[in-house]
Amino acid sequence: MEPDDNHRYWANRSEEFSPAYYADIGQNEVTETLAAVFDHYVDADAAILEVGCSSGRHLAHLLDAGYQDLTGIDINDDSFDVMADRYPRLFETGTFHTGAIEDIVPEFPDGAFDVVYSVETLQHIHPDDEWVFEELARVTSDLLVTAENEGNSPRRGREGAEVSHVHDDFPLYHRDWKRIFSDIGLAQLLSEPGKRDTVRVFRTV
Repeated sequence: MEPDDNHRYWANRSEEFSPAYYADIGQNEVTETLAAVFDHYVDADAAILEVGCSSGRHLAHLLDAGYQDLTGIDINDDSFDVMADRYPRLFETGTFHTGAIEDIVPEFPDGAFDVVYSVETLQHIHPDDEWVFEELARVTSDLLVTAENEGNSPRRGREGAEVSHVHDDFPLYHRDWKRIFSDIGLAQLLSEPGKRDTVRVFRTV
């Protein structure tokens, strides 16, 4: 799958793994882990960016916890229609951008956000677009948080594979997130494996 094909795939995704699909799942173990991380490390007035926010289930939980300065990016325009229906307060109070993170994040100034985070989004970035990881580090002034599939599930990332395919459909790229962001100059503060994803917290140094 080429980078443009990868973008089109997620921009037009419906049914399984679509914005409505994730809204139906709602908040989960990762949401709770993120909430605990934010409660420990993040002030209530922090500027927060979620890349790959979909319909906003994680951002909605942060809003309920008292965080007000919330921004999201998603490539699928349906995300924000679903958000308006399922999480109307978030839709009305947050700032949202439709498009690929590779197109939008470079437009933000250095240190635009106190926290940048992703949930099962960076694992879908095409290898040709890995430069965007440096952009994510550039636009955070404090924390970068990843919640990605690192092979915790017995059917993902086995035998050291660099890429697997979900339902023989789309690629999932397995990466060493600690190495990637350490090489960029961030320091890992926390690694919390879950049933499906591993949450990692990095800080700018």
